[in-house]
Parts: sequence; C-alpha cells; structure tokens
Amino acid sequence: MNKNNKKFKLKYDTKIAIVGSPYYKSIYDNLLSGTLSELSSHNINVEILNVEGALEIPTAISLVKKNFEGFIALGCIIRGETSHYEIVAENSAKALSKLGLDGICIGNGILTVDNVKQAMERSDPKLKNKGKDVAKALISLLLIKQNYNSNK
Repeated sequence: MNKNNKKFKLKYDTKIAIVGSPYYKSIYDNLLSGTLSELSSHNINVEILNVEGALEIPTAISLVKKNFEGFIALGCIIRGETSHYEIVAENSAKALSKLGLDGICIGNGILTVDNVKQAMERSDPKLKNKGKDVAKALISLLLIKQNYNSNK
C-alpha cells in the first residue's frame, strides 16, 4: 500500500466481489487463499462469483458493477500450442483495463504464464503470493476512490 494512503482507512463495510475462474482449480484456490487472507484485515465484505473462464470475468463484473465498490479478478491463462492463449490474455486484460478507466476499481489477478510450474509459484501464498498482491492493489484503488472521488 502506498505510504500516502496509510493515513486513510477504508470506510466500514466496503463491499467487493472476487470474480474468478476456477478453470485451474488448485491455482485458483491458491490465489483465492492469498487474496482472502489479505482482505481479512480490512473492513471489507466479500462475495465470490465464479465464471467459466478468464474471458467471462470482465462481462460478469460489468453485469454486477452497481452492486459492489470494487472487484478482484482471479484466474489463470496458461500458454498452449495455439493462439488461444494470446486471444484470451489480451482480450481479458483489455476489457478489465477499460472497466477500470470507466471508474470501476479492479485488481487484476489473472495470471498469464507459460506453464503450470510458473502458475503454482506465482499463486502459492507461501511463495510469490499474487493473491495478496492483487488485494493490496484493489485496496489502494478503493482508498483513492473513497477519499478523493467527489461522487462518493
């Protein structure tokens, strides 16, 4: 978390959704564990919404955006033998970025990796713990929105 944001606290009962794709269940479970662990020390109510794949995550966020103050996208895209990896990785990232630029607070925790080993290392709460990192990213955005946005 940014030093400048530490003087602020999230408002009580901030409501977020974790929108994830458990396509690679063990990787998703690791990401979710790291995310929930980090969120547990903040005033955040969490709802978990699962979709089939990474491409569906931005659409799900768009469908429920009025019900939550922020979102965490969780999933994993592993490079394969076809161009499907590039299509899914690029389009899911672009869609999440567009939603963010439209004022929705989103932490992007969709891993894009070359193989399962990389995914396991990045998702494991005892190793790189990207779940924790994405929770911190969302918290920093929520702090900015709650403390500086004139449309509170």
